[in-house]
Amino acid sequence: MAGKLYLVPTPIGNLKDITLRALEVLQNVDIIAAEDTRQSLKLLNHFNIRKTLISYHQHNEQGKSENIINQVREGKNIAIISDAGTPGISDPGSVIVLKCIEQNIEFEVLPGATAITTALVYSGLDTTKFIFRGFLPRENKERKPIIDDLINRSETLIFYEAPHRLLNTLEFLYENVGNRKISMCRELTKLYEEIIRLTLEEAIEYYKQNAPRGEYVLVIEGKSKEAIDNDEKAKWEMLTIQEHIEKYMDEGLDKKDAMKKVARDRGIPKSEIYKHSLDI
Repeated sequence: MAGKLYLVPTPIGNLKDITLRALEVLQNVDIIAAEDTRQSLKLLNHFNIRKTLISYHQHNEQGKSENIINQVREGKNIAIISDAGTPGISDPGSVIVLKCIEQNIEFEVLPGATAITTALVYSGLDTTKFIFRGFLPRENKERKPIIDDLINRSETLIFYEAPHRLLNTLEFLYENVGNRKISMCRELTKLYEEIIRLTLEEAIEYYKQNAPRGEYVLVIEGKSKEAIDNDEKAKWEMLTIQEHIEKYMDEGLDKKDAMKKVARDRGIPKSEIYKHSLDI
């Protein structure tokens, strides 16, 4: 009889944040696959859990996934944990989930701690829609396309960042998205937890004076509706009214609907639009 794979979230800082269900699973599985066995041993020792530990991290994820799945087939119950938070979210775990789905292997994902939602609620920014992109790449040539894809989105943006890269990342964000509001969430749930709400420009000045310490979650406001509307208006102002109508007709609208849309875009009466449509 086959066993089962469990993806078990661990606390992001405060050990009291582990769930009763997570403890139950960790106490009952045969093997625990950990991102860093030394780090995980501290957690397991704290809760008096003695299990076989194996290494499962980003550098051996592909090969180890097959080995773990084979052991599950043989009847072993195995838990996967990361150093902190939920496996598969900016940590190893997504590879083995995909393999389990492809090979019809039973697995279970437990709910639990994650820095994303904690930081989002702390920020006071829009929580109804957000985009999480983890750690941005180090090189501008790699991170520029990512931010270009996000710059016009209205969703709240969430990134992780390490202290030694923080100032460089803040300067990159300021140069590319402008002076938006940002919530700097440091060492969440830990002894020195700190939440600072600033603009990007203020954050840059602050961290020039105060050396960053600990791990950060950056929560940045999305593009405002006013800014989006102004950008749309600027696009229309580059077109004549006739070109504007023709643009919508080229996209498949009939002339009447195109004229209505142009009137809405420009905020002028349809009668004014009609005068410019006579030659179309």
